[in-house]
Amino acid sequence: MRAVGIAGLLAMGAATAQAQTSCRQSLILAIDISASVDAQEYRLQSGGLAWALRDPVVRGAFLDRSGPPVALAVFEWSGANYQRLVVDWTMVDSPETLDRIAFAIEHNPVPGDQSTTAIGAAMLYAAELTERGPVCTERTLDISGDGQNNDWPRPEDARLDPRLNGVTINGLVIGADFPVDHELNPNRMGALTNYYANRVIKGQAAFVETADDFEDFGNAMRRKLIRELSTMMLGALDEDAPSFR
Repeated sequence: MRAVGIAGLLAMGAATAQAQTSCRQSLILAIDISASVDAQEYRLQSGGLAWALRDPVVRGAFLDRSGPPVALAVFEWSGANYQRLVVDWTMVDSPETLDRIAFAIEHNPVPGDQSTTAIGAAMLYAAELTERGPVCTERTLDISGDGQNNDWPRPEDARLDPRLNGVTINGLVIGADFPVDHELNPNRMGALTNYYANRVIKGQAAFVETADDFEDFGNAMRRKLIRELSTMMLGALDEDAPSFR
């Protein structure tokens, strides 16, 4: 099934009008809620994402007044037939808008029991979102997860979908230091980081961000959002940066 979160229901009526609005970047955040993510870890993810969206540097990157706004959409994914829209396309044009988005994410109900890890299916769902979304100068999809794909389709096949042409696909992996097992890994990356680097991300500037565990998710999301939204803000990624946990 494909479920719609509470924020998705509120935003759907405005999505058609927004599709014609110019923006400097469209950003889709795809959050893993497969069987390996329990209720406590789900809350760490949603709380960490909400915290990152309230961070002053992240807000500054979203609300840069030098150009058009950023359009943001958020969905959760599990098996091939389960994607849940949490925030439909929303133009981030004020602090109040970010507050509403963070609140919706933080208070989204914990989903029922989930199953497989269908990264490729999440990418195809994101392709649908992109196709009906706003026309922006840059387009970015960010997929976070704590495991490799074990459902249909393979992510390396899904990322070739024509609807994702010109879309930068980044990754945020959780538990990136799991031992390397079956993959050739000359760069000595963690197994999951290596998997995302070779089979998920796409684009000249694409990258993989890492979170040590679910408690580190908010910090990793903050770093990733700053990097994705504004290269001018990279100086904020320092040792004195605030920490979610």
